[in-house]
Amino acid sequence: MKPATFNYLRPSSLEEAVHYLSEYGEDAKVLSGGQSLIPLLNMRLSTPKYLIDIGRTGGLNYIQEDGESLVIGALTKHRDIEKSELVKEKCPLLSEAIRWVGHEQIRNRGTVGGSIAHGDPSAELPCVLTALRGEIVIADVNGEEIVSPEEFFLTYMLTSLQPDQLVKEIRFPIIKPTSGSAFVEVARRHGDFGLVEVAAVVELNEAGGFSEVKLAIGGVNSVPTPLVDVERLLVGKEPTEEIYKEASDLTMKMVEPESDLHGTAEYRRELSGTMVIRALKQATIRAQGGRVM
Repeated sequence: MKPATFNYLRPSSLEEAVHYLSEYGEDAKVLSGGQSLIPLLNMRLSTPKYLIDIGRTGGLNYIQEDGESLVIGALTKHRDIEKSELVKEKCPLLSEAIRWVGHEQIRNRGTVGGSIAHGDPSAELPCVLTALRGEIVIADVNGEEIVSPEEFFLTYMLTSLQPDQLVKEIRFPIIKPTSGSAFVEVARRHGDFGLVEVAAVVELNEAGGFSEVKLAIGGVNSVPTPLVDVERLLVGKEPTEEIYKEASDLTMKMVEPESDLHGTAEYRRELSGTMVIRALKQATIRAQGGRVM
């Protein structure tokens, strides 16, 4: 199929882009990498009167260290993140997760801002951002605002982004060198959206117990979900098979998956518990100085 007729606008600056959104926002869609929007347009699931192509907007493609955060511009390609030595050093969880995003051809075109704005609860980057308690910078004609993932992701494919706003940058907290992290996912085929995915960061105290844990799960709730109760359960405990099993059981009580063509709700629930154990074990080994092959 072909998309419905639309007016094509290509701003050259962020200021021009938000001006267009201010004028046409209710009838407009923002195009960045197009890996999610173009299929929707072709199937006529989205029929905007105006398509605002920000692909050549200057100043939105960057990866920078800023204090305790790794700041990534909205137009930064997935492939740029995958190849970045700075990302590998400062946020290895993101570096690991990005390889699960689609296929290489998709990562060459897809953007980090597009992945976040699309709001798919099975997507990898929202899960990582949620686990790390990162931030999303939103721009409009009045300036900028910063929101948390929990404020931004509302439900399936729906975010708090208003018609006159766009995502400007994403801020991923830097992971301490003494921490270990892991991203695990199960999908029917590599490149598909995950049935279940888990992002984990752990730090151990001198006695070898958990001093800090950050966990998030995707694919099983309407939004990527921080597993706060599981984190509280683990802090202060030794990394034993018993505590892993408790974390798994608690996770299965917290998720609310739905059945679809790819798997039943019960399968996803059981898989959630298994993947939490897998992520925790891998992150713990890395925090101990080991490698997970």
